[in-house]
Amino acid sequence: MSTPPISPPTISPSTTDATPPTASGPLRRLYNWVLSWADSPHGTTALAAISFAESSFFPIPPDVLQIALSVGQPRRSFRFAAISTVASILGAVVGWAIGWGLWQSVQGFFYGVIPGFTPEKFVYVESLYQQNATFWLVLSAFTPIPFKIFTIAAGVCSVPLPTLIIASAIGRSGRFFLVATIMRVFGRPARDLLDRYLELLTILLGALIVAGFLALRFLGGSH
Repeated sequence: MSTPPISPPTISPSTTDATPPTASGPLRRLYNWVLSWADSPHGTTALAAISFAESSFFPIPPDVLQIALSVGQPRRSFRFAAISTVASILGAVVGWAIGWGLWQSVQGFFYGVIPGFTPEKFVYVESLYQQNATFWLVLSAFTPIPFKIFTIAAGVCSVPLPTLIIASAIGRSGRFFLVATIMRVFGRPARDLLDRYLELLTILLGALIVAGFLALRFLGGSH
């Protein structure tokens, strides 16, 4: 049976998934709260907690705090990336568990409270998993596409847990270590660059991943 063609997702990244919210309000205050941990002795713990929570329900991405911490301690940039990666993968497992065992009870909360979490997007993600769950999990973990929708949908769709863990490890480490590399090489001047262009950069690299995957499918089908 032929595999349906793969097209890039039409899910729009939430403004809080890569760039700071510009309007005042709860998200702006939450964004400022996340940044405030950069000046705390518990900043690394906060980074782990935010990375963990963002994979299932928290609206502000951990990149925000990772960048701020790396500005003050650029030599620890890769350590911060490792913390973000491990905590995010563990959070993805929790997201999967929510989808697998609790979704019927909690879906009203996610649709009503979590920014960018809508029934239409969730149904669309479920359809993507019918094509290639691993591919879309890797792409969502790397790009500004809301990762939490994909982790929870993976549980609802009974995507194998090892698949989720491996895909999350690839995508999340790619994203967080990309940020760490830029901060380690360029230091403080890179902060403004990442604040402004992180979303664009990850989208472009994600598009390259899609293009490479489609090229492999084309070459494989030409034999």
